[in-house]
Amino acid sequence: MIGETSTVETEAAQPGILTRDRIAELSADSTLETIILCLPDLEGRLLGKRLTVPHFVGAVMDHGAEACQYLLASDVEMVALEGNELVDWSTGYGDLEMRPDLSTARLLPWEPGSAIVMADAFDVETGAPVDFAPRQILRAQLDRLEAMGFEANVSTELEFIAFRTTYREAWERRYRDLTPMVPYNSDYAIFDGGGIEPLVGRIRREMAIAGMTVEGSKGECNLGQHEINFQYGPAMRIADEHVIYKAGAKEIARQMDMALTFMAKFDQREGNSCHVHFSLIDGDGANAFAADQQLFDRFVAGQLYAMRELTLMLAPQVNSYKRFVKNSFAPTAISWGRDNRLCPIRVLGRGEGLRFEHRLPGADVNPYLAVAAIIAAGIDGVERELELEPPVEGNAYEAGKPEVPRSLDAAIDAFATSEIASATFGRAVVDHLLTRARAESAAAASVVTEWERIRGFERI
Repeated sequence: MIGETSTVETEAAQPGILTRDRIAELSADSTLETIILCLPDLEGRLLGKRLTVPHFVGAVMDHGAEACQYLLASDVEMVALEGNELVDWSTGYGDLEMRPDLSTARLLPWEPGSAIVMADAFDVETGAPVDFAPRQILRAQLDRLEAMGFEANVSTELEFIAFRTTYREAWERRYRDLTPMVPYNSDYAIFDGGGIEPLVGRIRREMAIAGMTVEGSKGECNLGQHEINFQYGPAMRIADEHVIYKAGAKEIARQMDMALTFMAKFDQREGNSCHVHFSLIDGDGANAFAADQQLFDRFVAGQLYAMRELTLMLAPQVNSYKRFVKNSFAPTAISWGRDNRLCPIRVLGRGEGLRFEHRLPGADVNPYLAVAAIIAAGIDGVERELELEPPVEGNAYEAGKPEVPRSLDAAIDAFATSEIASATFGRAVVDHLLTRARAESAAAASVVTEWERIRGFERI
């Protein structure tokens, strides 16, 4: 995971990547009609506007577009959060400015005639960046790395489960009795007995056309579960591609009268993970971990030291914690090991390929916040000059290691009292993320579940 090819060279080789001039060319011959300008919200979803190309070029490209502040202060249901110091009903929920990041512009083959451009959020009055916007939270940590002479290379391995039903049918069934695309464990299977390859193959092809470097795909353990892998790259670009991929994969499934989910835990079987591979590169494009063993050791030690306090940024939903099952591939015993899948920090590769894989996040993670947390933990380990404990060989649970929080409420408590979080992200940003998490917890606590009715309707 090193920077063998520069970002500029990589983007130039990708036909789906758009420049300012290319946007104008495609607009002139009506090949491009719509620009989707969007930013990631606190859940890691894309929200924004569809703009005509003439309007985007003439009025938005260099000046931005307005959107309501509540896009960055609402829950999954788009209900505005209350109690935020930075923005809530008391502030009037005014506008923020979405400024296009033209380096992110790319065609969307699953939506012909359209392109997507990621935006950064700015305060309309002051022109200052919105500190609690996910892209800005990540950028602040990347700036800290840059001051140390490093850049972060990342890849995110997202799993999903696909079903033979449309999203609307699934909604009307309340997501019960859905038929998975594959009726059995097809981990690494080549024979496509379930007929999922037409869907997965289309996603692979169209993500490549959109300018993402697809490496391959494979079946996973749960019924209808699959994973598509993309090449590593600069952290911000990969986080952007992560959220675009999720949105695009859902849209492709919808067009094929199918549905897929990135929930961390859909049922009693294996959950959907999002393993994050991470390495540092120096100013010469070489792997900084390979060149400096002490740097690597302290960066990994920082992951262990801060993991409990920053779990909320790695596992943001109530459902995230259902994935954490003892002796599973979702390890929670705070430890590291060499090629050990029972440790949340799995060290892989040698020499220029040296990296670690963070196995705690599920597919519901916000990639901007997760990578920001990983960088913050690593820098903290370097600054504290932490010593790396010996690797775990075998089962980390049997080694008696402490565990991460096992519920959203426990993660909230750890994050709320974290000195690392407050010092790194700022107390106002920490409180903003806590408001979102507490609203999620309160919403879940108020629901009477089907399990409770089955358990207690007649027998209690």
